[in-house]
Amino acid sequence: MKTPGNFRRGGSGRPPSSDRGPYKGPSGQSQRPPGRPGQGQGQGPGQGPGQGPGQGQGPRPPAPGRDRANASTTLHAPKAAQAPRPPREGEAFKKGPKPFRPHGAGPRAPQPRPPREERAPDAPKGAVWLYGHHAIAAALANPSRRLRHLLLTEEAEAAITQQFKASWPLQPERTDRARLDQLLGREVVHQGAALLADPLPQPSLQSVLERSGPLLVLDQVSDPRNVGAIMRSAAAFGAAGVIVQDRNAPDETGALAKAASGALEILPLLRAVNITRTLIALKAANVWCIGLDAGGTPLSGAAFAGRRVALVLGSEGEGMRRLTRETCDEIVGLSIRGVVESLNVSAAAAVALYELGRP
Repeated sequence: MKTPGNFRRGGSGRPPSSDRGPYKGPSGQSQRPPGRPGQGQGQGPGQGPGQGPGQGQGPRPPAPGRDRANASTTLHAPKAAQAPRPPREGEAFKKGPKPFRPHGAGPRAPQPRPPREERAPDAPKGAVWLYGHHAIAAALANPSRRLRHLLLTEEAEAAITQQFKASWPLQPERTDRARLDQLLGREVVHQGAALLADPLPQPSLQSVLERSGPLLVLDQVSDPRNVGAIMRSAAAFGAAGVIVQDRNAPDETGALAKAASGALEILPLLRAVNITRTLIALKAANVWCIGLDAGGTPLSGAAFAGRRVALVLGSEGEGMRRLTRETCDEIVGLSIRGVVESLNVSAAAAVALYELGRP
């Protein structure tokens, strides 16, 4: 069936707005004269017969409950500036926008990479991986060390055989460097040798005091390479042992043993819960405790002749803590005449031990 032209399918029966004339009220007169709104014939509400509200000059009042101006302002108001949210975990490491580089600026300069730290190799619970020729040769010669598994390349076995010529306590397993890299980490300088062993038994303070020579007390020295280097110097200058804090000192690891270059197997490493109480116990055993600090009086070995000395060294960045410093009997320093103001803690320990051992 054809739809009449005056009607739209599915819509209203009223004709389109373009076909309708001006609206006429009940009186038959036009209520909306043509022209701009507000300039019609009416004079406002109640000013003539047949004149409805909104026909005078000025805008028509809004319908009750609908403030179109305010609604428009609310809908289109600009958003208030919000404070930036704190970065989520991991976002601090995301790269920011790339800096502007003009065309033809040339190749980009390579950015230096931060040095990689040696991680502790994964080992069974209660065991540690040792690596390096000197560290493994000394561990093989130490009867107090319980050995589990030895991995050697052909070149490493030949080198260790030159250092340790006695019968080996366990048979080595031949391997290659790729396997050791995967086991210990590519950043570890293992020299083709790895030994799985148990940590050494903890010595007592009395057993350390029974040995001759000076003692070293490390107050929160945290770098295993520094601790190992200090043990190497202490063994070279005849020290009785090294005392570290149990909580803020490195564990017995392959990095520490390699830096000690075998000294870990021949020099007692004692872990103390409280450094201050340990110094008090040393003083009770007639040991003179001297702290090494840059502001102390110049160290002279002759001044301590005939006395047993415990050399106290502070951490790499902060030095000795206040209570440790106050517990020492004396504060000494090294005479440095060059442009360098200070030394690494391991280098300072070597110089101080040499000065204390001078006749």
